[in-house]
Amino acid sequence: MLSIEQIQKLAAPAKSKIVLLVMDGLGGLPDVTTGKTELESARTPNLDRLAAGGMCGLHEPVAPGITPGSGPGHLGLFGYDPLRYLIGRGVLEGMGIDFPLGPDDIAARGNFCTVDSAGIITDRRAGRIATEKSAELCRLLAQIKLDEVQIFVSPVKEHRFLVVFRGKGLSPEIDDTDPERVGVSPKSVRPLTAAAVRTAGIVTSFLEQTRMILAQHRPANMVLLRGFSRVPQLPRLAEVYKLRAAAIATYPMYKGLARLLGMTVFDGGSTIHDSIRTAREQWAEFDFFFIHVKNTDAAGEDGNFSHKVAAIEEVDAALPDLLALKPDVIAVTGDHSTPAVLKAHSWHPVPLAISSMWCRPSGVSKFGETNCAAGNLGIIRGLDIMPLLMAHGLRLTKYGA
Repeated sequence: MLSIEQIQKLAAPAKSKIVLLVMDGLGGLPDVTTGKTELESARTPNLDRLAAGGMCGLHEPVAPGITPGSGPGHLGLFGYDPLRYLIGRGVLEGMGIDFPLGPDDIAARGNFCTVDSAGIITDRRAGRIATEKSAELCRLLAQIKLDEVQIFVSPVKEHRFLVVFRGKGLSPEIDDTDPERVGVSPKSVRPLTAAAVRTAGIVTSFLEQTRMILAQHRPANMVLLRGFSRVPQLPRLAEVYKLRAAAIATYPMYKGLARLLGMTVFDGGSTIHDSIRTAREQWAEFDFFFIHVKNTDAAGEDGNFSHKVAAIEEVDAALPDLLALKPDVIAVTGDHSTPAVLKAHSWHPVPLAISSMWCRPSGVSKFGETNCAAGNLGIIRGLDIMPLLMAHGLRLTKYGA
């Protein structure tokens, strides 16, 4: 496996345009009545043609059997080994809303959630409350005062928010309080190292005050925290791949990761058509376009099979407008699987299609899990996608003599 440093030595500037279209949580599992996944159930004539004329396969976002978070899943797509470059969700949320994180700040991603009278979680997302309601609750939590630290609480989107602890001697080595399932209590704050004991105490005090403040604000009557982290130092995507990169996304977390890698970030608007319009407007200025679609993942996490099918079909209907820009290379995939039947991320390999004039056509009949499993790419690592896109864009020089 070539490291990112070795890829950097092979990367060469070129005029080719590369598009990476990511339908978050794309992979699924079969519906019990039809035997077809969400992607296989969707009417996708445009994706099918793209897959038939290009290369198809499945990719493992991190490793076989490992269920990835969105951060590791996307890092792999960009060619950064998620086992080497681990970025906490808190930092990604902070970068996503352009919060000025300092080098010693500890950031965590929060969910407003619903708990019953016994403190048992009944909804991890508090009914996906409106962002305006989240902002109101964040203002209440921002009033919490603790000795020796400053606390910042900012809304992100819907039920999601950012909390930042600022002070000397803090540690990000704190376990999540989010059990990532309902029917249980939030997890206690647990330090993962001796150096994090003081920080764990601070977070515990914050949550105790939070519980009292939110008690009468059902459905958002408690919070779950995860992804405690501080800002890491990563090689910039432009330096590694010699690309002018644009990221077009709606959700802050994905904007945050793109900013962390040095991409120029644009808002994706409310639909895939808005995102493609932005790509068209910026087409002359950039070589690489990362376009993110969130609705597929949200529908999967909600367990809504038909809504995920509809989200996929919406992307398919818009695909001709993207292809009209004539990218030299286009890849369509997801960062992980989110089967509606599981209502959560899963470890299942993710469908992948790559198209360029240099492809050996797969000849598959449909872009879906079954056909991709038999495609000419086989099962590859998510890490392998970016080098393939670079190669098909004629942006990698020969390795060795």
